[in-house]
Amino acid sequence: MSHRPTSAAPHLRRLFELLAAGAPAEELGAVAAEARRAGVDARDLAEVEAATEAALRVRNTLRQHRRRETELTALFDTAGDLAALRDLDAVLRSIVRRARMLLGTDTAYLTLADEEAGDTYMRVTDGSVSELFQNLRLQLGEGLGGLVAQTARPYASPDYRTDGRFLHTGSIDAGVLDEGLVAILGVPLLLGSGSGGQVIGALFAADRTPRTFAPEEVALLCSLADHAAIAIDTARTMADARLALAELAEANAVIREHSAAMQRAAESHDRLTDLVLRGGDVSDVAAAVAGLLKGEVAVHDGSGWPLTATGEHGGGFTDGTEHPAGAEVTAGAEVTAGAEVTAGAEGAAGAEKAAALVAAAESSRATAHAVFRDGRWVCAVLAGQELLGCLVLYGRPELDDPDRRLFERSSVVTSLLLLLRRSVAETENRVRGDLITDLLTAPDRDPAGLVARGRRLGIDLDRPHFLLVARTGDAARERLADAAVQYLFGCGGVSAVHEGAAVLLLPCDGTDPGAAARAAAAQLGRLAGVPVTVAGAGPAAGPRAIADAHAEGTRCLRAMHVLGRDGGGACAAELGFVGVLLGDDHDVDGFVAATLGPLLEYDAQRGTQLVRTLRAYFGCGGSLTRAKEELHVHVNTVVQRLDRIHALLGPGWNTPEQTLELQLALRLHLLSGG
Repeated sequence: MSHRPTSAAPHLRRLFELLAAGAPAEELGAVAAEARRAGVDARDLAEVEAATEAALRVRNTLRQHRRRETELTALFDTAGDLAALRDLDAVLRSIVRRARMLLGTDTAYLTLADEEAGDTYMRVTDGSVSELFQNLRLQLGEGLGGLVAQTARPYASPDYRTDGRFLHTGSIDAGVLDEGLVAILGVPLLLGSGSGGQVIGALFAADRTPRTFAPEEVALLCSLADHAAIAIDTARTMADARLALAELAEANAVIREHSAAMQRAAESHDRLTDLVLRGGDVSDVAAAVAGLLKGEVAVHDGSGWPLTATGEHGGGFTDGTEHPAGAEVTAGAEVTAGAEVTAGAEGAAGAEKAAALVAAAESSRATAHAVFRDGRWVCAVLAGQELLGCLVLYGRPELDDPDRRLFERSSVVTSLLLLLRRSVAETENRVRGDLITDLLTAPDRDPAGLVARGRRLGIDLDRPHFLLVARTGDAARERLADAAVQYLFGCGGVSAVHEGAAVLLLPCDGTDPGAAARAAAAQLGRLAGVPVTVAGAGPAAGPRAIADAHAEGTRCLRAMHVLGRDGGGACAAELGFVGVLLGDDHDVDGFVAATLGPLLEYDAQRGTQLVRTLRAYFGCGGSLTRAKEELHVHVNTVVQRLDRIHALLGPGWNTPEQTLELQLALRLHLLSGG
C-alpha cells in the first residue's frame, strides 16, 4: 500500500491559531518541526517554514504595537494628569512611577536644578530604599545625572560603576552603591527647544543588574520627561499667576482702603470746616474728633493743663487733679480761672502729668507728627513754632495712617480756633483794660457809667469779684501781661497792666481771695516762665469796692515782698496786722474796720456797747466777774453781749491768733479816738 504525503494545510492553520492566541515564539517555531515529523513533502515543508518565519515577524510587530499602545496609554494618562493639575508633587510621583513600570526597572527618580546652589537635587523617587541615595546632590558635570543636566542630552550606562565616561565622586558613588544600582538611563527635563532650551532637571530609570537600554526605551523616557517638564512649568506658571492674583487683590484692597480713607478724610475735613464756619469752639472740635476716631479727646494748653475734653477725661487729669485755675473741665465746658488749686499730692501729680504732656507735645513738634506716649496719642497744636497746646487722643492704642493724618489735621483746626479766640480775647482785653484803668484811677467820677461800660463788655461790676495784683521782675513784665491774658482765657475775667503790676479781675466762685491768689501765682509762673507774686483781695462789687480791693491787694503785695514771700500768693486777711505794720501806707482805719467792722456797725445801729464790752473782757484777762464790775452791769449781761460778739465775729474769734488781732484793733480804735 502506497504512503501518501501529509498536507501542509493543518500546520498552516495551526500557525494562525497560535498567532491569534499570542503564543510564545517557541510554540510558533515548533510547528515546522511537527510538519517535518508528519512527513510533509519538501515543497510544502518549505512553505510551512516560510509561514513560520512570517508568523514570528507578525508576532514581533504585534508585540511592538501592544507595547507602543501601553506607552501611549501611559502618556495619555500623564497628559490627563497635567490637564487636571492640582498637586505638582502628585503629578511628578505619577510620572516617575509610570517610567519605572513601562521600562520595567527596579527604580526611577527625578532631579531638579537648584539655581541658587548651582547643583541638582532629588525631588521624587520610586522604588528607592537608600536614604543616602534619596538625599544626593549632584554638581553640574558630576556623574551621569550631572552630565545630563550639563549637556541637555540623554545618557545610558549598562554598568555605571565601571563606566569611565562619567566623572565619579565619592558621594555619588557611595549613594549609587548604597542603593545597589548598576544600569542607569537618564534624560533631561527641557523647557523650550533647540539651543535655547533650558534644563530644569532630569528623569532616570535604573536597574540593580546590568542592562542595555533600547532606543525605544530612551525615547519613551524622553517623552515622560517632556511631560514632567510641562508639569513643572505649568505649576510654576500657575504659582506665578496665583501670586500675581494675590498681589492684585492686595493692591485692590489698598486702593479701596485708600479710596475709603480719602473719602473719609474729605468728609472729616468738610465736617470740621462746617463746624468752624458755624462758629464752633474748641470743645466742639474735641467732640467731633472723638466721634470720628472712636476715642476720647482732650485739648490742653501750652502748659499741659486741660482746656476741654470728652468722656471720662472731661474732669481734667484722670487721678482727679484739677486745672490750677480750679474749675472742672467737662465735655463742652472750658476752664475758668480763680478756683483753689488742688493741694498736696494730687496737685503735684497734676503738675507732673502736665509736664509729661508738654514733653510729648515738644516731641510732636520736633517730628511734625503725632506721637504715642503713656498709652495716648499727643499732637502739638502750633502757631508757627509757638506751642499753643496739644491735642490728646485716648482709647486708640493702634492708629492707622489715615486716622493718624486725620488726628494731625484736627490739630491744625484746633490751632486756628485757639488763635482766633486768643486774638479776640486780646482785643477785648485791651478794651476791658481801659475800663480797669478807669476803675482804679477814678472810681467815683461816674460809677453808673463804669457799670454800664462793664455790662457792654460782658463784665457785671455789681457782681462780686476777686481782684488779684501780680508782680514779677521788670524783665518779665511783658510776659506776665501775656500770661495774665492766657490765664483768664475763657473765664469771663479781665486783666490790665497798672502801675507796673498786672491787675486781674475775675468772678468769685465760692473760694477765698487767698486761694485764688495762690492758684494764680502757680499758673502765671508756669505761663510766664518766672516766679510771680500775687496778692488777692475781695470779694468786691461796684467801682468803689473794686478800687478799695486794689488798694488792699497792693498793700498786701508790698507786705509779702518785705516778708520774703515772693513767688507765692496770699491775701490781706491772711497777713492780718502784720500786713498793716509792714505795708507802706499803714492803713490803720482799714485794719480796724476789717477786724471790728461787724461790732462797730452793730453798735452804731443799735446803740449797744459790744466794742466796749470786748475791750473790758480782754482787759480783765477774760474774767466775767471783773468785766461786769468794770462795766457796772450784771454778769448775765456780759454773757449775752459775748454771745452776740460770737455770732457777729464767728466761732474763731477767741483763738489766740484772732484774739491778738482783735486786741490790736481795739487799741488802735481807742487811740484814734473811737
